Amino acid sequence: MATYSYEENPRLSAHFCAREFRCKCSSPHTFQVSEQLISMLERLYTALDCGKIIVSSGYRCAAHDKAVGGNGAGQHTKGTAADVVCYDKSGGIISAKTVCCKAQDLGFGGIANITSAYTSVHLDVRTGAKWYGDETKGTNTVTSDFYRYFGIAKDSKDSRKAAAKGIDVSKHQGVIDWEKVKASGQVDFAILRAGFGKESNQIDVQFARNYSECKRLGIPCGAYWYSYAKTAAEAEQEAAVCLSALAGKQFEYPVAFDIEEKESLQNADALCQAFCSALESAGYYTAIYTFKSALESCIGDNVKKRYDVFLSHVDVSKSSYAGNYGLWQYSWKGSVSGIVGDVDLDYAYRDYPAIIKNAGLNGFAKSATTTPAADTGKDTLDTGKDTDMLGQILQHVASIDEKLNG
Repeated sequence: MATYSYEENPRLSAHFCAREFRCKCSSPHTFQVSEQLISMLERLYTALDCGKIIVSSGYRCAAHDKAVGGNGAGQHTKGTAADVVCYDKSGGIISAKTVCCKAQDLGFGGIANITSAYTSVHLDVRTGAKWYGDETKGTNTVTSDFYRYFGIAKDSKDSRKAAAKGIDVSKHQGVIDWEKVKASGQVDFAILRAGFGKESNQIDVQFARNYSECKRLGIPCGAYWYSYAKTAAEAEQEAAVCLSALAGKQFEYPVAFDIEEKESLQNADALCQAFCSALESAGYYTAIYTFKSALESCIGDNVKKRYDVFLSHVDVSKSSYAGNYGLWQYSWKGSVSGIVGDVDLDYAYRDYPAIIKNAGLNGFAKSATTTPAADTGKDTLDTGKDTDMLGQILQHVASIDEKLNG
């Protein structure tokens, strides 16, 4: 939990700055923001493919919390909650019904619709019992499943058309004829092994060439690092070598932590968090690659919700893995023109190039976005009322980036 003075405004993540979360009362006091809350809001941003998320209420002092109808000791007073309005890339508000369902998928501990117009949502990262509420109907839990509550059908990932089809390769595919790969029409993206282990001489011998050829031919690519780590410290060492291999390059797809070794899986959560945190701190969009069985028995729910999953479940027409995943390796025995022998085949279920480029991750500069609305000059927004809050948000959104970065 980080604490900030009233005037502090560091950037907390790709889309959020500290000032967005300070208390809306008239007293210029310190405020707190949970790092886990920021991380989860970023994941929501990605999952909804947002154009913007406006925080209408973040941290609240006890007095302000009571003034807007709280009990003075809730999640807002701990810096673990935010009331938000989510916008799509055309500037339209994403329904709170959709936001609640997606927040449920991501694992927020507290979720509630808070306006009768379904414009605003309360989100928090409480631990313990979940609170899935609808404040237009009181403050109690109203459901255990927002999909059922709102009458929204939940998509089955395997029943949807994949966003893109790809391959993942390493030195084991030898010297690839990438021009033939490109011409085949079989490959929309490639995930390249950057290396393995913790030594500086363990960068994949084909990585530089594979990357250069993908860039030359316009094949979007990501990367993965095969782990032999047994401890979090070793995973951090692996991350450091991986970062040296990635330096100066741009990746349209995630950088995956490949955890398969038996001894590594015995400490999987700690290793995943150590490696992925190091990569995220350096500005990379990360994922965890492993087998269906390992995801089900070795990796905790918090880790699977925190990072994208690159699922390996081969030789099946439809995966029976019940969790969420953004990438699926569905075959180890693919055949692609330009590659001698077998190659792994993958599906991507998200538009990773758009997500990553818009967020300014993986070596890309952050995309600028604008919204045609007038600025009122107000620096804060109040919460707790349906009346005029939406109008304030719409007026405020045009200049929020400039103010938060100023």
